[in-house]
Amino acid sequence: MKKYILPFALSGLMLLSACGPSAEEKAAEQKRIQDSIAEAQRLAEEALQAEKQRVQDSINAVVEQMRQDSIKMAEELAAAKKGAVKPKAKVTPKEEPKGTGITKGGNEIKTDGKPASNELPKVTKGGQPVGGGK
Repeated sequence: MKKYILPFALSGLMLLSACGPSAEEKAAEQKRIQDSIAEAQRLAEEALQAEKQRVQDSINAVVEQMRQDSIKMAEELAAAKKGAVKPKAKVTPKEEPKGTGITKGGNEIKTDGKPASNELPKVTKGGQPVGGGK
């Protein structure tokens, strides 16, 4: 029985060493990893360039808008100096807030807490106006 232990041990070691990846498979895996890294770096560089271009386009748009505003302002100043002032657009007055229907001492109160009208309240006593009348 002792005679057979050495051949069995050697054959077991050979089987274990044959189970792992070969040198070609290891090299292919390393190449795949390097290709993945290179692709990721390329994509990151493209994204960086695109972001730089977007920022530059935004800056250019703002500068162009400022230039257009300056030209418009200069034209308006020149027209004002000549006396040919363009009529300004009609300004519509803001609508007064309507009353809430809540009364305080006979006056209707708006939502901002101020009376809805400047009229004095009609104070009645027993259904008749105070201060004379019929």
